Amino acid sequence: GHSGGMLRQNQVKQCLAQPESVEYIDQLLGSEESVGRCALAEFLCEQFGFFNAHGEVQLSSCLKALRELEAKGRIHLPGARGQGGQSHHGSPRRLSQPVAFPEGLPEKVGEIQDLKLTRVTTDAEMRIWNELMIEGHPRGAGPLVGRQIRYLISSGHGWLGGLGFSAAALQLADREEWIGWSSEQRREQLHRVVCLNRFLIRPGIECRNLASRVLSLSVGALPGDFQQRYKFEPWLIESFVDKRSWVGTCYQAANWRRIGQTRGRGRQERSHRANESIKDIYVYSLSQDFRIRMGLSPEAGLGPLEPTQGLEGKQWAEKEFGKAPLGDKRLSQRLVMSAGMKAQKPDRAFNHVADGDSGQVKGYYRLIDKPDDSAVTMENILAPHRQRTIRRMEGQQTVLCLQDGSDIDYNNLEQCQGLGTIGTNQTGAQSWGLHLHPTLAVAPSGLVLGVLRAEALAPEPKSAEDKRPTHSIPIEEKETFSWVKGLRDTMEVAKQVPQTRLINVCDREADFVELFQEHRNNPSVELLVRANHNRNIANSQETEQESKLFEAVRESPLKTTVTISVPRQSARPKKSKQKARKKRDARTAELSIRYLSTEIVPPKYYKDKEPIPVSVIHAVEEDPPAGDEAVEWFLITTLEIDSPEKALEYLGWYCQRWRVEEFFRVLKSGCSTEELTYKTAQRLRRGIAINLVIAWRIMLMTHLGREVPELPMEVLFSDLEIKVLRAYSKKKRNQPPPETLGEAVRFVARLGGYLNRRKDPPPGHQVVWHGYSVLQILCTGFELNL
Repeated sequence: GHSGGMLRQNQVKQCLAQPESVEYIDQLLGSEESVGRCALAEFLCEQFGFFNAHGEVQLSSCLKALRELEAKGRIHLPGARGQGGQSHHGSPRRLSQPVAFPEGLPEKVGEIQDLKLTRVTTDAEMRIWNELMIEGHPRGAGPLVGRQIRYLISSGHGWLGGLGFSAAALQLADREEWIGWSSEQRREQLHRVVCLNRFLIRPGIECRNLASRVLSLSVGALPGDFQQRYKFEPWLIESFVDKRSWVGTCYQAANWRRIGQTRGRGRQERSHRANESIKDIYVYSLSQDFRIRMGLSPEAGLGPLEPTQGLEGKQWAEKEFGKAPLGDKRLSQRLVMSAGMKAQKPDRAFNHVADGDSGQVKGYYRLIDKPDDSAVTMENILAPHRQRTIRRMEGQQTVLCLQDGSDIDYNNLEQCQGLGTIGTNQTGAQSWGLHLHPTLAVAPSGLVLGVLRAEALAPEPKSAEDKRPTHSIPIEEKETFSWVKGLRDTMEVAKQVPQTRLINVCDREADFVELFQEHRNNPSVELLVRANHNRNIANSQETEQESKLFEAVRESPLKTTVTISVPRQSARPKKSKQKARKKRDARTAELSIRYLSTEIVPPKYYKDKEPIPVSVIHAVEEDPPAGDEAVEWFLITTLEIDSPEKALEYLGWYCQRWRVEEFFRVLKSGCSTEELTYKTAQRLRRGIAINLVIAWRIMLMTHLGREVPELPMEVLFSDLEIKVLRAYSKKKRNQPPPETLGEAVRFVARLGGYLNRRKDPPPGHQVVWHGYSVLQILCTGFELNL
């Protein structure tokens, strides 16, 4: 009705009258490109979501509001006749006939003749660009507003499409959070963001990877062309993908990053029709340090983090647990406080951690004892840490995603509900507990970046009535499905860190065909798996019959040798699913390295599946010490190996898999995770989630002391802790005060009982953390005496 129209007109008027909106309109009008008032109104309707209940543009309301702003002297509109490719009716200059369709275009982008971008500068090029957009783009040729650069996609076969860059969106909640700027900083720096407003590959063109190649060409060409025309360089490009029609695959393939969604059309509407046209927001950083250039802090927004950032004593818990989505802000604050305290005495129950402060104890157990169906879940507790882990991954060129499983034994908790069967002993009695399966993100140097995800399952044994053979049970019902879920999760993470290569590193339990099929469906994350099965491989030209994987690689030529450290291994009794193993001392071993490329043949029950192309590395110790088993590994990978150096690099990556074994040791021994005594499995998961993050910090602290000992102590120790370390070293005159992170970690280890003799290996996590607990006690005493 009339009143509804009136209401909408008032909302358009109110929105455009905001000081920020007026400043934005002024910027658009003041840019070098002159623009007609119809074109401007159409652009503002798109930007601000001025659509009526039928999804039609509220052009007349917007034009009226603009005229009223001009009457008040707040803006100065152009005359009724616009330029810049539009007539005064807003219809673009175009050709008298359609653009000829390209001829003889190949199916692969690499075979296209003379593929390039032609910048639109002449009237003739402008007419071709407009015609292509009117013919093929859902939003037609215009208007583009503000500073603009247009390109035609040209080739020896004809015109393939076009691109148009123009002014960035005024406000996007998800973009603002990702960049991390204030409203004032946004007003000052928005001109550094350019929007890819039109992107067209002509309908009917079928050519693999063409769209992603064109995107890559455009981000190469734009900075120089923009600088030449407007005398400054852009730092960031944004673009929008309509989820109803497109998935955004070409943006992902060209290393753009999806950072969220628009809120959809009709933000001024009362009818909440926003879900009609929600678009994914993609960005491409033309300058990796654009936040610093904009004057923002290194921690601002959701950009890459150094592994050492934000780890200081007082801050780290707030950063790794803060704002966890637990359904109540007070619960999130309680989580931060409790985790910070727990980290100081990770091996103690919370009653001991809180030193008799009944308020802290009650608060902690109120958090842990929430009903099982509340928002206090393992996933939600880990959510802020996961986000920061992804940011730490973004700062690396390559990240190893280490998956593994470990049983957490709660056999002593007879009253605990929801536990599963994790094994049987010699008498056939079942052991109760949870099977923990985390993904640990690790840099190739071994520095632990964080826990990406974890699940703690309650395994149920297969019932006696279930007579299905193993191969006919769907993978979703098997315990091995955890590996598939872990891989799928890293594929999701890969979209958020498009310029980082992710490698999923797994031990022998992950050697099953479904995992490699999963990679074939989405090759965004590579696999590096220790082989468990001597599989059939496809025929080579020389042999008629199928051969076996292990024999084929054993018989291939020796490529190189390498010396590695073999870690100590404690003895382990036989369990239901695990063989017994002997004790092994630490030693160095010389390994012979062979590798080949082949295809593994899926098992018979996978008749319809094609062979899977893989590379195989064989590493074997030819001359082991007497009484010791020779080291022998077969590694299957989706990575290509074209040199001995590559084979050694991948072998080195597999050696980092031991980090996850160390992690379980810290989690169980250092954080006493098997000593938790809660009443349900869901409550145990909450305690485990907190301990996972604490265990990560313990490991990182020890590794930083070893890997980058020259870093300043401030990276991991608060001002008070440093003051106490120095005061304590003065008191014990035989110890010089620590000056670097490495010295501080060794000093703290001495507090925990480390002897620090010349022949001693670097201190381990356990002794460092015991020492850190002593340091906290010293700090408390120091504060009381101040």
